[in-house]
Amino acid sequence: MSDVLDTMIGASEVEADPATARKRYEEALQAEADGDRLGAIERLREAARLSDEPEYTFRLAYLLDLSGEENDAISLYEQLCNGEQPHINALLNLAVLYEDRGDVNRAEKCLRQILETKPNHARARLYMKDVQASRNMFYDEEHFRDTAKRNALLDTPVTDFELSVRARNCLKKMQIRTLGDLLKVTEAELLSYKNFGENSLIEIKHMLSQRGLRLGQGLDGPFSRARKEIYEELRGKASDAVLNKPISALDLSVRSRKALQTLNIQTIGDLASRTEAELMGVKNFGQTSLDEVQEKLANFNLSLRKLD
Repeated sequence: MSDVLDTMIGASEVEADPATARKRYEEALQAEADGDRLGAIERLREAARLSDEPEYTFRLAYLLDLSGEENDAISLYEQLCNGEQPHINALLNLAVLYEDRGDVNRAEKCLRQILETKPNHARARLYMKDVQASRNMFYDEEHFRDTAKRNALLDTPVTDFELSVRARNCLKKMQIRTLGDLLKVTEAELLSYKNFGENSLIEIKHMLSQRGLRLGQGLDGPFSRARKEIYEELRGKASDAVLNKPISALDLSVRSRKALQTLNIQTIGDLASRTEAELMGVKNFGQTSLDEVQEKLANFNLSLRKLD
């Protein structure tokens, strides 16, 4: 938490340097594209200390959230939302975090701030329906206890489980910190990452099966809903006929095709819903392959997904 407090007050203690801050921000984006999330976070911290530009703080909060630093992310999101002009995407992300914590009142307050000025904001309206539905859910004490136990298990660091040093190091490099993070990736995605082999996969699957769990099962809930939302946004850029075209229609090189197969990307819509960072994490997928994919998607007026 001290790091995030330094970020929040640092700009007032350090002489502003917009040019250097912008340079660090751009370095952070490149580090993120290269799969170096921790490096990106370090550069974003410096950018946020040198400038009060909201986009630097928002990006830092977003990456901290992805890295499991939820409390720090919330602090930064709240900082962005408490000003005269609250950051819309920060309000959205903060509402989701509040709802995940069961703080429905705060989640609803964030969404109302958006809808008061943008009553037709699609994502805010969708999230508001979810929040209001959760408010009206029947309270089942036994179910609540079971859910609490399950959440505690999902929050368990992967380092607490009996895994080999190689397996733990691989998961650490892939930014998989908790059991919940591990359940959000598939077998194919694990194998697609550099230096992750069959032995590590077998070891992890065995550990999960002992607890009645499996790889990919975390994609069945909110994550799958998020994928559907992304696909709906793509419909505003291309027709269903284009989005449902098989990847073969792009006439990609063999190397690029194999990389996409490891991520189980079957259609153009699947591809456009992915980010550069996801593709760059695949073995043998480099800048040349990335440029090729971007060029092919551009022919259909599409691009890889940009994170908020």
